[in-house]
Amino acid sequence: MSDRVVPAADRRRRRPTKQGVVLSEELIVETALRLIEEHGSDALSVRRLGRALGADPSSLYRYFRHTDDLMLAIADELIGRTVRAWRPSGDWVADLRDIGLRMHAGALAHPRAAMLSAHRVTGRTHEIQAVENILGVLRRAGFPAAEAVRIYHAFVDQALAFGALDSAGTALPRAAREAETEVWRTTYGRLPADTHPHIAATARHLAATMRGSSYPAALDLLLDATRTRLGHIRAGTGR
Repeated sequence: MSDRVVPAADRRRRRPTKQGVVLSEELIVETALRLIEEHGSDALSVRRLGRALGADPSSLYRYFRHTDDLMLAIADELIGRTVRAWRPSGDWVADLRDIGLRMHAGALAHPRAAMLSAHRVTGRTHEIQAVENILGVLRRAGFPAAEAVRIYHAFVDQALAFGALDSAGTALPRAAREAETEVWRTTYGRLPADTHPHIAATARHLAATMRGSSYPAALDLLLDATRTRLGHIRAGTGR
């Protein structure tokens, strides 16, 4: 896509496509998400999208200026799927944990799209709402503004990083994933105690634990540290 764009007032397509559907931003984003999971970043071309939608590729410029504009819309939609499902409980630790786990699960549901979008800042509706929600949880818990932003940054980057990392693993062929998992048992599990005493002592736990994501454990460690930090702030000993 180039920077050609149609004014917002003229964007709605009034006639159905060849497949009998009316184009919309939502339909294009949903189709692009599906194609990314099937074909990776190569899916983001007007020709491929037009073919999948049964529409003239040039009609996509009525909705998105270029492929990066579409990529930001995809990233914002992934965020939106977390925002729309989340409801605060009033327990700030539980609420942050819920948001984090939802973000991580959302990435794993669309691993290729997550890898492409985790580092982007959209400035769009769903991202803005997510920022507002998380900062609201932190400020209502009692964190001063600067501290709330500091924790927000660490919290979101952790969730996005693990989402991208685990999505990359999910995107591997099944045989490759199983072979890498087996390394913990067949390679690390057989290292002798006289040369690798710490690995040998923990080999059973490594084989069991390294099969899955460490995000839930990392999230709990971050939340534990955040809870401790709030205690210092309330006691007047925070720096």
